[in-house]
Amino acid sequence: MIVRNVKDVIGTKDEVRTDTWMSRRVLLKKDGMGFSFHETTIFPRTRTHIHYQNHLEAVWVIEGDGHVETIADGKKHMLSPGVVYALNENDEHWLCGGETPLRVICVFNPPLTGQEVHDAKGVYPLPVAEAA
Repeated sequence: MIVRNVKDVIGTKDEVRTDTWMSRRVLLKKDGMGFSFHETTIFPRTRTHIHYQNHLEAVWVIEGDGHVETIADGKKHMLSPGVVYALNENDEHWLCGGETPLRVICVFNPPLTGQEVHDAKGVYPLPVAEAA
């Protein structure tokens, strides 16, 4: 059994920050669960381009506000506590923070190794051993 407290990730290499978000990666590929599990905060009034070509992601909004906008059709979906969205088709999108920090719980498949950040196209790369 794995038991962790997200507080134990604060200030470690598993807390990853960019200009628009901060992610505390609680379960990772090394844990052997087949998915990774993260608590992420999207900073207020920011906009992040995301296009997970190598991963599927499910997101559950815990607190705060914002919206997700799919690039293919321009649809905006408002985000507030209790909303879940799933990028089941590797949807390219903008994730936008609202007036308050947007705190979400995320699950990735395949699991992340922990240090990923979006590249210029909004993608998390596959680990070298999996890229083919």
